[in-house]
Amino acid sequence: MTHLVHAIGHMKINTNVADAVVTEATQILGLRVTREGSGQTWLSSNGRAAELVLVHADENSAHTIGLEALTTDDVRAAEARVASVNCKVVSREPSLDCMAAGFTFITPEGLRFEIHTPIRDSIYSRRNATYGVGANRMDHINLLTPDPNATRAQLEAIGGLRLSERMANDSLSWMYGGNRQHHILGLVKGKVGLHHVSFEFLDTSQFIRLGDTLDRFDKQLLWGPGRHRPGDNLYSYYVDPAGAMMECSSGMALVADDANFEPNVITNLARPGNVRVMNVWGTPAPPEWREFYFPFAAVA
Repeated sequence: MTHLVHAIGHMKINTNVADAVVTEATQILGLRVTREGSGQTWLSSNGRAAELVLVHADENSAHTIGLEALTTDDVRAAEARVASVNCKVVSREPSLDCMAAGFTFITPEGLRFEIHTPIRDSIYSRRNATYGVGANRMDHINLLTPDPNATRAQLEAIGGLRLSERMANDSLSWMYGGNRQHHILGLVKGKVGLHHVSFEFLDTSQFIRLGDTLDRFDKQLLWGPGRHRPGDNLYSYYVDPAGAMMECSSGMALVADDANFEPNVITNLARPGNVRVMNVWGTPAPPEWREFYFPFAAVA
């Protein structure tokens, strides 16, 4: 099946503490505010018009996961597949005016996705003056779903995403898109919600700066630094003022031979033997990470 979804597009989060989220996003991650008004604040780590969209609301919750397709034809092709897997299109228009085309759909489990064309981008405006670390891009999102097999089948059928790796019991699985990054979405079994949003670092020294910058804000890392075996990427995690978990990631593996690639199945699920399955360096994930939950806004 053709990859219709290429990469992560954006993440919308409802929040009642937008000012605090903006302060940390700009002064810790190094994002910049690209637009404010009409009840939203847009932030980006590069030349794109938006990556993290804060929807000013009465609650803190995940609003929509944006997935990027490369062309309007790919968007419309994905839209035509939605009904075949018992999902529902709730909007046939792009949600942001920096997209040429897009549609939003909801799943029976209660997840909301938007598949859209690439967000307007200025490739020569990728770096901005900041006291923050300076993330490069939003690179993946992990969600929680009560039925990972159903969600995976929906994403495969609608967007052409493919499985890259999974736990034998399907408690955690990873899916990749057209950019062939090991995963752009992770699926965690649990009550429908958001587990984390990840921004990519380009330099390993940025992980040192992240820890020191968090300390200046009287905050600390939730887990990391470490190296995940699934994806082979470096990682560190912390929680933002809205209660959402942010990952900083670097050096994720690529699926080079797409035609012959076989998804890995992780069979060692019991501690302590499986600790290095998730962290090559051996530091186990703390309960706060394993049990983390950020709610998804209720969908009609």
